[in-house]
Order: sequence, then structure tokens, then C-alpha cells
Amino acid sequence: MGILINKNTKVVVQGITGREGSVRTKYMKSYGTHVVGGTSPGKKGSDVHGVPVYNTVKEIAREHGEIDFSVIFVPGHVLKTAVMEAADAGVKNVIPCVEGTPIHDIMEMIAYCKAKGTRLLGPGSIGIITPGEAVVGWLGGNVEWANTFFKRGSIGVFSRSGGQSGTIPWVLREGGFGVSTVIHTGTEPVLGTSMADLLPLFEEDPETEGVAVYAEIGGSQEEECAEVIASGKFTKPFVVYVSGAWAPEGQRFSHASNIVERGRGSAKSKMDAITKAGGYVAMTPTDIPVILHEKLKK
Repeated sequence: MGILINKNTKVVVQGITGREGSVRTKYMKSYGTHVVGGTSPGKKGSDVHGVPVYNTVKEIAREHGEIDFSVIFVPGHVLKTAVMEAADAGVKNVIPCVEGTPIHDIMEMIAYCKAKGTRLLGPGSIGIITPGEAVVGWLGGNVEWANTFFKRGSIGVFSRSGGQSGTIPWVLREGGFGVSTVIHTGTEPVLGTSMADLLPLFEEDPETEGVAVYAEIGGSQEEECAEVIASGKFTKPFVVYVSGAWAPEGQRFSHASNIVERGRGSAKSKMDAITKAGGYVAMTPTDIPVILHEKLKK
């Protein structure tokens, strides 16, 4: 079952005629994602890999009904406009696959989407996948790799890193587990949807038995997850590996947003918070399935 996406999820691609939009559309369609249309102003009536092109998202919604997801591949300077267009069209979820967005634009996008009732994943997310059902974005890269790294199963996965979004599912597969849904939360310092926001969705999913996380120093997403666990809103095994524990205070690590300042966002603070809340800390990624086997008695 997984969360947020399945084979029936209706997806649109904003910026479908560009290089990235075209390549990623081909991948999503080949994987089985239900891509109902794409946008490229002035190119209505054409198609990309059999997907019809429209001028606006509202045109797609009028023809196909309520849209579940929009994935956006446009230049950074028009990203805010594209996100707001999707929200105005009533799209339920938006993934802007763009990095380096100005922070004030991000804040405006997040506020606008919240006001419209649209979930914003990212910015800077490479996407989400429910194995055997659908992929939105380019998580997996191509069908062959996606089928190799993402085996259908019972563990939900979050990752702060796009690259490591494939590592944890692979480690789980080698350890005897599959994944329900994998989500790259995004690389920007401020995100529309945090790990803590998504945890209750995995709690409600009957297919998900536990959650595994690739975390990094910096920010407070993992501490927020600890608060959700401590509150009783997430009761399944939660296992986290925190990367960058070696980095001194003020050191930039992996992404520009991952900086430890005044003790906040350090590996120790994250691990202490998760442990205190009742979660589990893996010292290496390969420890994750070992811990899950123990806690799930598999």
C-alpha cells in the first residue's frame, strides 16, 4: 500500500518539454506512473512520450479531474510561480525538483501551499517511490535501477540525501527487508514537509511495519521525529543512521543547510533525542536491518 502514491495516483509534469522534464516523464511512464498531462505554455496540443501537453495545470484539471501530484522541472527563477500555479489548480501534492531556490521564495511557496491545502515536498527533493506502484520525480533513475534498489516490502524510508535514498533501501534488501514507500525529503534549509510531518502517514499505513532513516547533521528534523515518537503518534520501530558525526561545529557537510551551530543539529543531539523517545540508532547503515530484525522478531 505505502503512502501518498500508488498506481492510480494522477500526476502532472510542469516543464514537461524541457530536457529534464522529458527524460523524467519517460522514466515515470515506463515505471507505470499514471502521468495524465504536462505543461509548457504555448505548446498545447503537442505530446511528450505520449503524454499530452497543456498550457496550464488548470487546463489539465478541467479535463482529468482532481490531480494528486505535480512534479516540477523548471528554472529556479520561475519555480515559485509554477508551485503557486499548481496550488491554485487544487493539486494535492507538489514536488519541486529544483535546488538552490532563494530562501524568501521557499518561505512564500510554503505559506502559499499551506493556505491552499497543498502538500509541498521539498524543494530540492528528487522524489518519492512506492515500489511496483509508481514513482514521482526521478528517484531510482531508470526502471532497471529502480527494480534493483527498491524491493516491495514493509519498511518506510526517509532520506535527507538524494543519493542515499537508494542506499538505505539497498541495505534493507540485502538484510531481508523491502520498502513500502521511499521519500527524499529535500536538501534545502527550509522544507515544506518534514520527516515528522510524514511519520503519522506511515503510522496509519497497514503495510508499513517500521521506518528507517538516513539522517545528516544540521537542522532539527530528527529531533522533531523524536517529539512525534514521544507523543505516541508514531509507535512502530524507528531506526536512524546519522551521517557526519565527525564534523566540528560550523563545518558544512553534504548539503549547504547541514551545519551544526551552538550544539543544535549535532549527531549527538539527534541520537540522544531519538533514543530517549524510544527510537533506535544504527552506528552504520548495515546495522539498520539487524535492529529491525530484532525489534520486529523477523
